[in-house]
Amino acid sequence: MAHNGNDQATQKVLVLDFGAQYGQLIARRVRDLNVYSEIVACDTPAEEIAAMKPAALILSGGPASVYAEDAPSVDPGIFELGVPVLGFCYGHQIMAVTLGGEVAHSEVGEYGPATLACDNGSALFAGTPLEQTVWMSHRDAVDRVPEGFHVIGRTDVCPVAAMECPERKLYSTQFHPEVRHTEYGNQILSNFLFGICGLSRDWTMDNLVEQKVAEIREKVGDDRVILALSGGVDSSVVAALGARAIGRQMTCVFINHGLLRKGEPEQVEEVFTKQFDVDFVHVHAEERYAKLLDGVTDPEQKRRIIGTQFWEEFFAVAQELDGVKYLAQGTIYPDIIESGARKTGGKASTIKSHHNLIPFPEGVHFDLIEPLDHFFKDEVRALGLALGLPEHIVFRQPFPGPGLAIRIIGAVSPEKLEILKNADAIVREELDAYNQRLFEETGDRNSEHSCWQYFAVLPDIKSVGVMGDERTYQRPVILRAVESSDAMTADWAKLPYDVLARISGRIVAEVPGVNRVAYDITSKPPATIEWE
Repeated sequence: MAHNGNDQATQKVLVLDFGAQYGQLIARRVRDLNVYSEIVACDTPAEEIAAMKPAALILSGGPASVYAEDAPSVDPGIFELGVPVLGFCYGHQIMAVTLGGEVAHSEVGEYGPATLACDNGSALFAGTPLEQTVWMSHRDAVDRVPEGFHVIGRTDVCPVAAMECPERKLYSTQFHPEVRHTEYGNQILSNFLFGICGLSRDWTMDNLVEQKVAEIREKVGDDRVILALSGGVDSSVVAALGARAIGRQMTCVFINHGLLRKGEPEQVEEVFTKQFDVDFVHVHAEERYAKLLDGVTDPEQKRRIIGTQFWEEFFAVAQELDGVKYLAQGTIYPDIIESGARKTGGKASTIKSHHNLIPFPEGVHFDLIEPLDHFFKDEVRALGLALGLPEHIVFRQPFPGPGLAIRIIGAVSPEKLEILKNADAIVREELDAYNQRLFEETGDRNSEHSCWQYFAVLPDIKSVGVMGDERTYQRPVILRAVESSDAMTADWAKLPYDVLARISGRIVAEVPGVNRVAYDITSKPPATIEWE
C-alpha cells in the first residue's frame, strides 16, 4: 500500500499471528504509531513474506507450547531475509528454538504485572528506566539463547525476559509490549519501528483519503458503482469516499424498512443529498415490510424476512440501472480476519463469513469494491471525520440490521413501532447528554463510566398503572445501557439515579401507551446486549 510517495517496501510491518488473543491489538498499536501493518498466518512461507516486501516483522504470542505436537511453527527462512524481527511471548520462544536456543517448562508461571530489569544499552529499551513494569502471561520460558544473542532483560522468575542479536536486527521479549499494562510498551514499540527499523510515520488520514480516492478512480474508470447505504458508519464512509472519488458514478441505495430509529431516515437523506454529491435512491419499503412482518413473533424468522426482503429491494433497483459493474461494501479488517476468508487470520478459526454471501439473482453479478477492508473500526471513524461526515453518523452506536424489529419482543405493529421510536429517542437524547457531560469533565470519550450502547426495548406485555386518578393498563419500556469496548463482554451501566429518574419520567409523560420503565441490570454474559 503506497504512502505519500514512499515505497511500499519501506512502510509495511507484517504481524505473524500464532493464534494470539492480542494479534489484532499488535497491528493496532503499530498503526497507532502511524505505521501501516497487516496480519498474516504464522506459517506463511518466507518467499511469500519476501514478496510482500515488509520493512519489519513482529511475531505474536500464542496459547501453545513450542514443543507441543501441533504447535504453530514459522519458516526459518524469515530470519534470513535481512528484515528486522521482533517477537513477543510465543514469538520470543519460537525465535529462540528456531535459531538453536532452548525453551524449558518453568516450575513457576508468570501471569500479570512483573518487574523487568533491563539493559539500557539496548536500542529496544532506549529512553526507558532500568526497572519497569511489564505484563507477563507464560509458563514456558527461554532457557538458553541462540548463538549470537545476549540477554537484555530479566525478571525474578524469568532469566531471559528479553534478548537481542543487534547485528541481525533480531529482538524478542517474553512480555507483551502491546498491552497497556506494560508501562513503557509504546516506547519499546517506537524504539523498534523508528530507532531500529528507521520507518517513517506516514499512515495518516490525510494521506489515506487521497490514496483511497485514487485507488477507487483507477479501478472504476468510467463504470458505475452501486452501494447499499444503511446509514451506519461503514457504509456511510464508503459512500463519502465514493462521492469524493467518482461522484454520481456511485448510486447509493437507501432501503427504508420503517424499522430505523426516530429521525434517522431523514438524517441519512439530508447528508447524502445535501453534503455529498452521489446518486441517492431512497426506497420507501415500509408498507411492504409491515405486511411481511405482520404477526411474526420468532426473532430468527424476523431476521430472515428482513434480510431476504432487503436484497430483493436492493437488486430491484440495481437491475434498473445501466452500466453498473461494481458493488461497493463496507467490509472492514476485523470482518476479514474473523471470517478467515482471505488467509489473513493466522490460526484463527472461521467465525463469520456473511460478508461473502451476497445472494445475487440469477444472471446478475457485480464485482466487489471493499475500500475499507484493511481498516479497523476506529480508523474507519477517523476516515469518516476526515471526509467531512457529521459526528452523528461517524460515532453512531452499534445498531442491528433488522433494526427495531428485534427490540420489539413479539410481533411488530405500527402502534408498537411508534411507542418504541419515541421512547428510544428520549433514551438516546438523555444518555447522549450524560456521555457529553462525562466527556467535558474527563476529556475522554470512553471514560470509565460512559455508556457504550443504550436503547429502549418494548416487551410483549402490559402492566397496571395509575395516571391521574385513573387506572391504566399499558406497556412497560425496558432501558438497556451497557459499558463495553468490543461487545464481546459488557457490563450494565451504573447510571446516576437522577439520570434514570429523568429518563423514566420523560418516557411516561411524553410517550402515549407507556406507564412503566424498567432498567435491565444484567451483564454479558450471561445475557446478550440485545434482547432478541
